[in-house]
Amino acid sequence: MPCRLKQNKMQDRGGTYMFIDIHAHAYRKPVPFVVQFCTAEELIQRYDELGIEKGVLLPIVSPEIYFPQANEDILDMAAQYPDRFIPYCNIDPRALTNSAEAPLDKVLAYYKEKGCKGVGEVMLNAELMDPLVQNLFRCAERVGLPIVFDGSDQKTGDFGLYDDPGLPQLEHTLQRFPNLAIFGHGPVFWAEIGRLRTPGERSFIFKLNGGQTGRLPEGPIEEEGVVPVLFRRYPNLYGDLSDFTAHNAIARDPEYGPKFLTEFQDRLFFGTDICTKTMPVDLVDTLIQWRDSNKISETVFNKIARENAIKFLGL
Repeated sequence: MPCRLKQNKMQDRGGTYMFIDIHAHAYRKPVPFVVQFCTAEELIQRYDELGIEKGVLLPIVSPEIYFPQANEDILDMAAQYPDRFIPYCNIDPRALTNSAEAPLDKVLAYYKEKGCKGVGEVMLNAELMDPLVQNLFRCAERVGLPIVFDGSDQKTGDFGLYDDPGLPQLEHTLQRFPNLAIFGHGPVFWAEIGRLRTPGERSFIFKLNGGQTGRLPEGPIEEEGVVPVLFRRYPNLYGDLSDFTAHNAIARDPEYGPKFLTEFQDRLFFGTDICTKTMPVDLVDTLIQWRDSNKISETVFNKIARENAIKFLGL
């Protein structure tokens, strides 16, 4: 989606770091096409502008849209800037044997020993209940690493794990792996904070001549969708508030949004999903505005902005 030329300046916030980013990307060297991801140094510059102390670097390993990168690239950047970056690892579920019996737990255990705090961002364009995908989730639960994934409403020609309207595949996955922390992220997940008017509101699709088209739900939430229901049912579900689709979900209804943040304050995490040097992060201003106007309490703000990440990641 086009980025507006907007900057959130750290100096406007008194020169202090208020946030920890649960979801970020950086490439050790620039890639030539699709998205011009930040280098580590460029991401740190954006962090200083936004008041972000540090962030989780998520490697991209599936080739559906972005150029894959090595887990070692993430470990190298985190080692170079240990005060600013937290490494995650990622494994394409097709790795090793391209089967549901692949010993992915051995690989995950190796990267956990190297300091990786989680798995993701899983972006394979397969069904969430695909046996290969379920094997990755099972192995992550066995090793004790959380998973963050992006979703899709398409089974081909896209990136992200497919789920049906109402997210039944996510619910079955939450049921199947109760000891696995699963982070909901992206439009397919966050569009269902309210009841959908049409299934096509869940995501975007690629145009045949390039670019993307689609829409997200707008306006007041007249009836809750499945997302708050899943949060109430499954304590292993967490919320990744990165990317504009999460912001759209909570900000589209300025009355419901603060109530949602307050109810699930212990399982929601500030994030950016910064993909370019000039990408705006409206969540920063919204959270600060809601705190300053008492729509959310200082406690809720602090938990979502940084304290949940500190506790969850053991920082």
